[in-house]
Amino acid sequence: MSEPAVALAPWIAGQRTSLLSQRGHAWLLQGPSGLGQYALGMELVRAWLCDAPTVQGACGHCGSCHAIDVRTHADLCVLMPEVQMMALGWPLSEKAQADIDDKKRKPSREIRVEAMRDAVEFAQRTSARGRGKAVLVYPAEQMNHITANALLKTLEEPPGDVRFVLASEAAHQLLPTIRSRCLGHTMVWPAEADMLRWLTGQGGVEPAAAAAHLRAAGGRPDDALALARSGRSPQAWAALPQGIARGDVSVLGDWAPAQAIDALQKLCHDLLAASMGAAPRYFAPGDLPKPPSLGALTRWSRALAKEARTADHPFNAGLMLEALVAQARNTLHSRH
Repeated sequence: MSEPAVALAPWIAGQRTSLLSQRGHAWLLQGPSGLGQYALGMELVRAWLCDAPTVQGACGHCGSCHAIDVRTHADLCVLMPEVQMMALGWPLSEKAQADIDDKKRKPSREIRVEAMRDAVEFAQRTSARGRGKAVLVYPAEQMNHITANALLKTLEEPPGDVRFVLASEAAHQLLPTIRSRCLGHTMVWPAEADMLRWLTGQGGVEPAAAAAHLRAAGGRPDDALALARSGRSPQAWAALPQGIARGDVSVLGDWAPAQAIDALQKLCHDLLAASMGAAPRYFAPGDLPKPPSLGALTRWSRALAKEARTADHPFNAGLMLEALVAQARNTLHSRH
């Protein structure tokens, strides 16, 4: 299944036009999550491979554009962690798909070195459609050092007709040698009014809900849209802080541990801000319980950061959620 249709945000369209007017064989799109790195990267490769491109990008209806839409373009190589490839409808290699189907291993959460070696071999081949080739790597920080080094040689001496887009939500984690071989572009953070207008134009997102989801996402439009489409209501988000203070695990619903930790980190952030006299970012001020001591919040923040490192591999997700809520409740009721 491919991702649901999303109208291209005007700030992505503007960045696309600007980048297409510049020359270069490799772009590094960088910035916090939720600002559209994947969407912009796709717009660039679509335009590069399009049979009838314009200064605004791909035409949208030629054979090349259709091949990208149905994930079968012979001159496009997409490198992502396998979990994201599957979520976005991109096909895996035959061997990787067979290994997963046969339950020899689970889909990877990082970009595998075998996939990068296939991409390097792809870069050496002749273009099938005669418009050159493109490689999209997202999120690029999910390359380990072995995978990144496999890409480095090709970035240093690229074949004449291949171009690269590395899209990252944590570019500082990339090897300096990778960063130095790409043209850098920092993602634009849109104006709030533009983001709200775009969110309400996606279908089924009411203005009040759009504002609530945008707050819960920390002002990041792609993350806000994902929240709107997740089925989680703004009312449930607003009720979460007081529910956590009561020790009510049910306020986390069916969240995975990683999602729960993310929500608790946002709550901890806002309580730290409130305790210092600053405005909260993710929750409305009236939704927050009274902050405990700064020391208690600092210890909780460190504990959540430690839990986040292993959140994708819990021994028992239910027990982990109960432990997280108990820890949060104890912190929120600490006054010394």
